[in-house]
Amino acid sequence: MILFLGLLTLIGGLLVWRAWSKRQWQQEVLASRLTDAEWRIIRAQVPLIRKLPPMLKEPFEGKVALFLNQVDLVGCDGLEVTDDIALSIAGQAALLVVGTDAWYKNLTTVLIYPGAFKSKQTTQDGYIVTEEEVVRLGESWSRGPVVLSWRDVQQGGLNDNDGLNVVLHEFAHQLDDLSGQTDGAPPMAEGQSFARWAQVIVEAYDRHVANTQAGRPTVIDTYGATSHEEFFAVVVELFFERPHALMAAEPEVYEQLSKLLNVDPANWT
Repeated sequence: MILFLGLLTLIGGLLVWRAWSKRQWQQEVLASRLTDAEWRIIRAQVPLIRKLPPMLKEPFEGKVALFLNQVDLVGCDGLEVTDDIALSIAGQAALLVVGTDAWYKNLTTVLIYPGAFKSKQTTQDGYIVTEEEVVRLGESWSRGPVVLSWRDVQQGGLNDNDGLNVVLHEFAHQLDDLSGQTDGAPPMAEGQSFARWAQVIVEAYDRHVANTQAGRPTVIDTYGATSHEEFFAVVVELFFERPHALMAAEPEVYEQLSKLLNVDPANWT
């Protein structure tokens, strides 16, 4: 019995030490700074980063470094992962969480194709299961990996005012999944009311579905009418790239995203 208790104590101690070591490593990486060359690449590939307020620049640098230390970027179909590719993806992923303590703790791999790629999609209607190949620009799996088209990543990064950004979209799904499921309800920020979040997002989603079905123009991409989780990912894209348009169309959605992500892109200059 004493031997068993001793073994449990040893195992517990090792687990505590491992968790402490991981936190220490993470804090050291978050203190890293980008080189001038890395900054030049990120600013060239992702012009939106130029608008970051000064107080967010150090957290941004640390999260880019943490991303590159934690995540394996794997080129597919002959794609070579260059510094431009790595820093563009890391920069856009870091931007999403630059104002918060949230992190992609379950993500270890990003697969990158030169362009759009084919993915198998399975649907079930009663006892009938249908499998088909669909062409995608990006894909996010629960607990990873994320799959991206470099052509669309680069286009989304370079054009920062069209409200379309595949990295922000797919990493919004990763953020959403931190709650345990991808359903449009990510973990709330400290002090943020989940009940209020749910009310605002569901009401805005219902309006968007109605507008889409009626063929009425909307600043929110029609793909957001697919489901609550896709609506969340689509409005995240809009929040960063066309914040004033989202604020005008859905001010309460903008407010909730600003609380969740602890940033206010409408006031970035």
